[in-house]
Amino acid sequence: MTSFVIPNKVPRILFVVPALLLAGVAHAQSMVYRCVDKEGHVLYTDTNAGNCKVVDSIVSGAISSPAPTRSPAVTMRQGASRPAAAAASPANFPRVDNATQRARDDDRREILNEELRAEEKKLADLKRDFNNGEPERQGNERNYAKYQERVAQMRDDIGRAEKNIEAIRREIANIR
Repeated sequence: MTSFVIPNKVPRILFVVPALLLAGVAHAQSMVYRCVDKEGHVLYTDTNAGNCKVVDSIVSGAISSPAPTRSPAVTMRQGASRPAAAAASPANFPRVDNATQRARDDDRREILNEELRAEEKKLADLKRDFNNGEPERQGNERNYAKYQERVAQMRDDIGRAEKNIEAIRREIANIR
């Protein structure tokens, strides 16, 4: 027996739909009854307790979902940097002419070069401040642990900047 008790202060509509859905999931074919006890509590159940009213008749049949569509497998040719022709774009896919694409690629290359220069400058500044692992102590670093924490953070920042530079260079190399 599936049943739900709803307090008086909660809007009943918040419980009707989920109760109907749960009742439909629990049984393939069932009737849902709405019962009110002496204290005014509403009870939704799948069995008739005498003074209950039918809310809805739920008939749960097999609902077929559409078959999943699979895109053709993207295969990589030996040593190729782009997918093989199996993943061709659809016929209605918007296309741009070669000159427009070349201009977009040039803009992208210039933006990436600017980012590369900024990241290289940041790395040079970080390495200068790092001073081969012995940066100057600051006034608030009387505690050696604070100094070590700042040195470790500087190492992390340098490593992150180096990885950013590598990633930007790879991205520039991928531009046609």
